[in-house]
Amino acid sequence: MGARLRLFLTREQDESLLKLRTADVPQKVKDRAEIIRLNAHGW
Repeated sequence: MGARLRLFLTREQDESLLKLRTADVPQKVKDRAEIIRLNAHGW
């Protein structure tokens, strides 16, 4: 198994991804944005 990929987001990037939770976009996009945010926060 390969090494884990760790992301680092700027505050602006994190806020943009957070805004996608309430935006009118497909659920798949919302889920992916949340996964990226969780990864950046160490989950």
